[in-house]
Amino acid sequence: MAFPIPAFAAIRDALLRDISNLLPDADTGPDSDHFVRATSVASAVEGLYQHQAWIVRQIFPDTADREYLELHALLRGLRRKPATAAQGVMRLQGVAGSLVPAGLVARLGERVYRTLEGRQVNEAGTLEVTAVADQPGTAGNTEAGALVELTSPPSGVLGQATLVSMIGGVDEEADSELLARLLELIRRPPAGGNRYDYRRWAMEVPGVSAAFVYPLRRGLGTVDVVIVSADGLPSQETIEATQAHVDDLRPVTAKSSLVLAATEKPAAVTVRVKLDGLTLDAARAQIQAALAGYFALLAPGEVAVKSQLEALVSNIAGIMDRQMTTPAGNVVPAVNDSAVEWVRLGVVTVELLP
Repeated sequence: MAFPIPAFAAIRDALLRDISNLLPDADTGPDSDHFVRATSVASAVEGLYQHQAWIVRQIFPDTADREYLELHALLRGLRRKPATAAQGVMRLQGVAGSLVPAGLVARLGERVYRTLEGRQVNEAGTLEVTAVADQPGTAGNTEAGALVELTSPPSGVLGQATLVSMIGGVDEEADSELLARLLELIRRPPAGGNRYDYRRWAMEVPGVSAAFVYPLRRGLGTVDVVIVSADGLPSQETIEATQAHVDDLRPVTAKSSLVLAATEKPAAVTVRVKLDGLTLDAARAQIQAALAGYFALLAPGEVAVKSQLEALVSNIAGIMDRQMTTPAGNVVPAVNDSAVEWVRLGVVTVELLP
């Protein structure tokens, strides 16, 4: 049974009642000295009660404040993962043979990217180099094909470049994410290399937001781990760091472990709707949001169920009827020894029913 913490008024009234019991003739009215003193003491006592309640919250990791949650995690060897910067490939264009140094700076609005290597422009007039976002976190992630401006393009190189890919940026681990890792370790302690151990090892690496383990995917003695960064594909640097970390911790008797990114499998959705009190543009936006939320929860290798997609559309207020023509059925990703597919939301087309 929880200890009932009295309110400020109840504490003050109890003090005044004790004074009246000890001194029946004492004035304890609102304008009396006893009332003033009881009020000040009650305020201090209430603060002590609140401090005790705060201390109790710090005892348990799921109610502890940020600093004390980190102390709980540190006792079990867990540390908050820092933010990681997005990394990818930048395509430059220029005169064939032009020498491009490393460290070129490019801007996309307020975002800054920097190249990590330098080479010569090839005969086709292009050069692809590794680049990284200056600011760690998800803000550095961009869609493929984004155009950036070089702040100081070298001789023979155009001032505009293309980000072929820029992925893997992850924000600093949130309290809820650190707590989830801590509770996972408490509930599933190390077991010598079972599937939960592999998942935990992968989740310890900065830049990994989720990990999915596939034992025996490539045969006996193999364990594969698919990792995700901020609901998207991880950078190659994150994959390599996770592979090294898992290899350092896995049992030496394990034949082979492989850390990889999933292969995205876009699923286009075409739906015709009958509306009542809802414009087509508004319906399109709500359908897009509902489908995006559904696909965001799918794990690599998980099936996208068509009937569930249809239900999401039907549940939107203002949609009286619907006919989903694409996909034709459930979208089933391949999970085999060559790939692990991840169903993602593709192009969404919303039209009116005739």
